[in-house]
Amino acid sequence: MKRKLTLLIFSLLFVVYGMSQETITGNVKQTEGIDLSGVRIRLKGKIEFSTKTDEKGDFSITIPAKSTKVLEFYKDGYDTKEVEVKDKPSINVVMMPSIRVNQYGVTVDRHEGTTEFQNGILVLASKDGKFKYWFDSRVYIDGGYFFDKNTYNEIGNGIIVRRARFAVKAKLWKNWYGELDLDFAGAVMELKDAYMKYTTNNNKTNIKIGNFKEGFSMESTTTSRYVTFIERSLVNEFAPSRHIGLNATTWGEHYTLIGGLHFQKVGEFEETDFTKTNNKKYGIDEGYSVTGRLVGRPIATNDFTIHVGMNGSYRTPKTSWEIHDAYRVSTKSLSKVNRKKYLDTDDIMGVTHRVIYGAEFATYYKNIMFQGEYMMQDLYRTETFSTAHFDGFYAQVGYILFGGKYQYNKAEAEPTQVKRGKKWGDIELAFRYDYLNLNDFNAKVYGGAADGYTFGINYHVNHNIKFMLNYTYLNHDRYANGKGKLFVGYDANGELTKNYEDVVAEEGKAGENFGMIQVRFEVDF
Repeated sequence: MKRKLTLLIFSLLFVVYGMSQETITGNVKQTEGIDLSGVRIRLKGKIEFSTKTDEKGDFSITIPAKSTKVLEFYKDGYDTKEVEVKDKPSINVVMMPSIRVNQYGVTVDRHEGTTEFQNGILVLASKDGKFKYWFDSRVYIDGGYFFDKNTYNEIGNGIIVRRARFAVKAKLWKNWYGELDLDFAGAVMELKDAYMKYTTNNNKTNIKIGNFKEGFSMESTTTSRYVTFIERSLVNEFAPSRHIGLNATTWGEHYTLIGGLHFQKVGEFEETDFTKTNNKKYGIDEGYSVTGRLVGRPIATNDFTIHVGMNGSYRTPKTSWEIHDAYRVSTKSLSKVNRKKYLDTDDIMGVTHRVIYGAEFATYYKNIMFQGEYMMQDLYRTETFSTAHFDGFYAQVGYILFGGKYQYNKAEAEPTQVKRGKKWGDIELAFRYDYLNLNDFNAKVYGGAADGYTFGINYHVNHNIKFMLNYTYLNHDRYANGKGKLFVGYDANGELTKNYEDVVAEEGKAGENFGMIQVRFEVDF
């Protein structure tokens, strides 16, 4: 009787044990579809391998029914593979060789990666932090309405694609960086940034080579994503912007120092064509510029920053100018919808070199901002002509209404994206005064002068969306005639005239004045 009871207990245990297990079968192949033999297989968490595939790549493994049901596949020269087998009595597995060869037949280094959205931007990055790859695109739709009933020159209202930018940016091997940025606005491709950069391990010093903005002027170097107004100031015309060259930056908690050697401008087709023509026909050197910027931050905290800076640039004639020794200063008046250039010196002949100076001051305290810059430009010419001197400045204030605050980038010495105070975003109010003078009566250059008053309201919706509304009133003097193409007042016969010498109105009464409303719909992604 005792023997029968023992046999019964063992039989029951065998049945229970069999019910608590399940058998998984399957096949393993490599990426080319070839059966993979000798692949070792085990239940995840187990120390010992339970089985391996046969010469046809087939396998069979028994696992507890209440296990994780995740199998691990190992074979030298192949990536380890994990497969969940829940409710799958049979599985097919494909294993990838651990050695990769690119399209050029070269064995490549591999780094595991992650994909995530960072502030709405899709970023591909390696887990070890050595690589990062992302797209950085922008589209700005601008509209302008002009109060031109009492103007001397008609102004056309309109809507334009102000920017249509596509950029690819990459961090490479931890210390290296590359960027390619193109603009397709106006159905014409224009090269913006195209450069490589090396950054030291402490992330405090970098060297760039390629086509990029020179280190001059806080407003000029600030990306258009984060400028306060729809268009930069009038005096921004003096700032050098993008040129091909070499640049070094070093920074600390209380300073930023930038210096560079730059050459011709290569962004637009016309400028590139001028460079090729001047080189091919006349064998002219392309010219160079030496540009530097020093910024101090006596106070630099998360809530309060004081920024004081100075800029300087020495510039020889460039082959990217239409006429090699003739320089022209001109700018549109705070709008790209209105294409007229009221302020325009025309070609100033005999230029041997230029010198640009600038001073900048800014303070950011929580939700309050003040920023301003003064710039002057001297055009030195041959003995036949006098040196021409121009200058201008802007000053602006801003206030964020609903708990947001201004933020500052110490490495670049410039403002960065506004921090919003509410889930729905935040509202920013701003005012700017502009002044630019392109007249030098001693040098007999009459490019015109203007000042502008701009009120702005910005709705920062989220990291990627912003709406901007600007009202601007512009006041031009009688010399702002677009190098003789625009009316500036009435002559003695009561007829409109483009010649400032014929204007009969008293000083300060002539010149084009008008107001305008501009809007921007901006998406950054």
